[in-house]
Amino acid sequence: MDTLISNVTIVTMNEKMEVLFGAYLGVEDGKIAYIGKSAPEGKPQTILDGTGMVLLPGLVNCHTQLATTALRSYLDDLSVSEALTEQLKREARMDSRAAKAAALLGIAECLRFGITSVSDLYYYPNATAEAVAESGIKANIALSAYRFIDQNEDFDFDTDEQCQELVRVAEKWHGHDDGRIRIDAGIHAEYTSNFRLWEGLVGFAAEKKLGFQLPLAATQAEEDSCLDRTGLTQGELLDCHGVFNVPATVTSCACLSDAERKLLGQKKATAVLCPVTAAKKGQPSADVLATVKAGMNVALGTGGVIDAGNLDLFEVIRATALSVRAKEGDASALPSSAALMMATTCGARAQGRGENTGMIKVGFDADLCLVDFSAPHLMPCHNVLSALCFSAKGGDVAMTMVRGKILYQNGQFPTIDLKSVVEELTNDTIPRLFADEETK
Repeated sequence: MDTLISNVTIVTMNEKMEVLFGAYLGVEDGKIAYIGKSAPEGKPQTILDGTGMVLLPGLVNCHTQLATTALRSYLDDLSVSEALTEQLKREARMDSRAAKAAALLGIAECLRFGITSVSDLYYYPNATAEAVAESGIKANIALSAYRFIDQNEDFDFDTDEQCQELVRVAEKWHGHDDGRIRIDAGIHAEYTSNFRLWEGLVGFAAEKKLGFQLPLAATQAEEDSCLDRTGLTQGELLDCHGVFNVPATVTSCACLSDAERKLLGQKKATAVLCPVTAAKKGQPSADVLATVKAGMNVALGTGGVIDAGNLDLFEVIRATALSVRAKEGDASALPSSAALMMATTCGARAQGRGENTGMIKVGFDADLCLVDFSAPHLMPCHNVLSALCFSAKGGDVAMTMVRGKILYQNGQFPTIDLKSVVEELTNDTIPRLFADEETK
C-alpha cells in the first residue's frame, strides 16, 4: 500500500451518505484500495495521521476561467458595461505564455482549497492544458468559441479558425494521462454566436464523444433579447440546433423558464450554479430547487477569479445552501448533504467522471481533500456535514490528493514551482496586460 490515512473521519458521499469515525483509508496505484475501522495488514510506504481531520472526496469546480487569475480584483466595483470594456482591453494583450502562468496560479489556488478537478471555459485551451498536465489536477477544458457566421457565408468546419483550434487541442489533449484531461466543445454565449457555429461544434463533439460547456440565461435581458429575435428562449433555440444532444453543462441558469428547465432535465443536462459570482455581479441566482425538480443534474462552480474574487468552492457550497433557505423561508429546504453532493458527486457526473470519482469508495480514484477540524471555528463539531457546509473554509484544507498523488499539503505544492509562477506573473504577465497602468 502506498499511503494510509489513519484515525480520520471519512465523509464518503456514497449512496448511503456514510460518515465513518476513527477510520482508515488506504491508497494504492492511485486508487482507493482500503476503507475500514481498523488498520489494514501490511506496512504502507507512507502514513498520514488523520487525527482531528475530516476526509472527503475532492471538490469539483464545474465552471471557471483559470487564466483570468491575472485580472483578480481589477474590475471590482465597476458596472457591467465598464467591466466588460476593461476586460476586453486586457484580454486583447494576453497570449499563451501569460495564460499558462495565470492558469498555474489558478490551479494552485484550487488545490489549496481542496479542488481536485475543474471545468474551464475560456480561451488559450492549449496553454491551460499544459498547466493542467504539469500540475496533476484533473480538468475538462473547453474553448469559449464566439462569432456570428452569416447565413450566406460558406462555413466550413474544416477551415474555420476557432473550430480547428478545438480540433488541434482535442487531438493533442483529449484523454491525456488516462483521461485526467478531457476536452469539451464550448461557446462564449448564445448572443455572441449563431447556429452555424453551434451545429459545427455539436457535430464534432458528437463524433469525438466530447461534452459541451456554455453559459445560459444569466439575466432576464438575455432571455428577452433571444425571444425578441427568434421567438424562442435561449434554451429552446439552442436545442433546435442539437446543442443538448451531447452531454452539456450550462452555467448560471438564473433566468430559465419552467419550460426550459423541463427541456434540459429531459436532455439530462447539468446546471452549474455560481451564486457567489452572480451576487458579486449584481445578477440573480438560479432557483436551485426548481432546477433539481426538473431533473437536471446540479453542480457548482466559482466562475473565474475575475468575477468571483477567489476559487474557494466552500464559499459556493455555503452560499448555495443559504440562498435556498432564504428564498424558501425554510432552514431545512436544502440539507447540508445535498449542497456537498453538488460539489462532489454531481460535479464528477457533470464532467463524465462519475464512474471513478466524486465518492470515497474502494476502486475509485484517490481524489481526496483532507480538512483540518482543529481550528476554533470548527469546534465543537456536532454534525460533520453541517460543519463542512456552513463553517469550513478553503483555508482549512490541509492536503489535496489527485489519483493518490499529493498536490498540496500544509502550504506546499509539490508539482507547482509557485515562486517561479509568481515571478513570471510579476515580470511578464502583469506588465504585458497592464503596461498603460504603469505609466500613469
